[in-house]
Amino acid sequence: MDRKQIITFILLVFILFVFNRVFNKYFVNETVSVSTQTLVNKEHVSPQNLFNKVWKTVNKDFYDSTMNHQDWSYWKHRYAGKIKTEDDAKVAIDTILESLNDPYSRYLPQKAYAEQNVSIDSKISGIGINIVSDSGNIKVFSVIEGTPAHIAQIKPDDIIIEVDGVDVRGKSISDVASLVRGPENSIVEVTVLRGKTKITKKIKRKEIKIKTIKSSMFDNIGYIQILSFIGSSAPVEFIQALENTAQADGLILDLRGNTGGLLTNAVFIANIFIKKGTIVSIVGRNGYKNNIKAQNSFVNIDKPIVVLIDGASASASEILSGALKDYKVAQLVGTKTFGKGMVQRIIPLPNETGLNLTIAKYLTPNGSDINKLGIEPDVKIDYPEDFKPVDNDIQLETAKALINKMIAKK
Repeated sequence: MDRKQIITFILLVFILFVFNRVFNKYFVNETVSVSTQTLVNKEHVSPQNLFNKVWKTVNKDFYDSTMNHQDWSYWKHRYAGKIKTEDDAKVAIDTILESLNDPYSRYLPQKAYAEQNVSIDSKISGIGINIVSDSGNIKVFSVIEGTPAHIAQIKPDDIIIEVDGVDVRGKSISDVASLVRGPENSIVEVTVLRGKTKITKKIKRKEIKIKTIKSSMFDNIGYIQILSFIGSSAPVEFIQALENTAQADGLILDLRGNTGGLLTNAVFIANIFIKKGTIVSIVGRNGYKNNIKAQNSFVNIDKPIVVLIDGASASASEILSGALKDYKVAQLVGTKTFGKGMVQRIIPLPNETGLNLTIAKYLTPNGSDINKLGIEPDVKIDYPEDFKPVDNDIQLETAKALINKMIAKK
């Protein structure tokens, strides 16, 4: 086993340690696994009992014990014996959650909950396209290289009009995505409109691994873009990115547009750069506080670091950038972050549904509550709202210049 393999092995052991430590202590019910299969409750109950389960869960675990200064028992009595169908349950659950005045607590019916689990697993069985809604049309935004769609020569800007003979014009992105996905090695027939030409392709579905972290080199500067913290594979991908940029004299972490994901992923990455002290504090119901401490990661990265942030950098992105800023490990460049300082727990519910419930708020290492306030960059650089990666990226160029100055001072 060479040095690189030894380092990778040590880091993977550390991943498991951190994930088990943080997941077990804070966020997942009953069982813990990197696979989301354990997060599905296949017990079937009546719509009334499903509502009752949600009411009890919120009553027990919601971070604000005053329940937004209301008599929570009112809602239980309000719907007692009145919920007959799944739609009734959804309306009632949505209503009681709305009364909490918390935009992050939400009920997920079976289909929405399954899609969230797919995102966490970071893999799907499909053809490898990203789609967007454009003026009522479902358009291919990008095609993942090497996937069945790429091999079948599906192109960006193709408009999907039929999937397996079903007219999808006017349907939602979620509905079209569900039609395109399916069992591995099954065939899906996709008809697209390219300009004025109608093209039909029969494509075999394959498992599509969703990469959430990308890396590259700019001369002597390593660049790692973290697109999301949602995928359970993010820690392994980040290690690979560090290996890809190991020869760099400085490092840029790009968190722009990253709206968050799993807290454990943010803690893991922060712990690589922070060797001692609190990475983040979790303040739960009735003010109970847990400090998540840095562990020995057996890794020593001693190089200048710049983190790119913007108004869409939220939640886990703010945990990472806030920790690096408070410990003066990195300089932050860009614009103020979103300001989401609340922590949600993923709770499996009967009937294969789920609940994302706010159970706590978090503080940065120096005790800052950034909820609705955001994190200010050390170097503020605005960019136009219609900015695209192909444009001159003034924030990235500023980060490069700053890194080179930091390197020169070492």
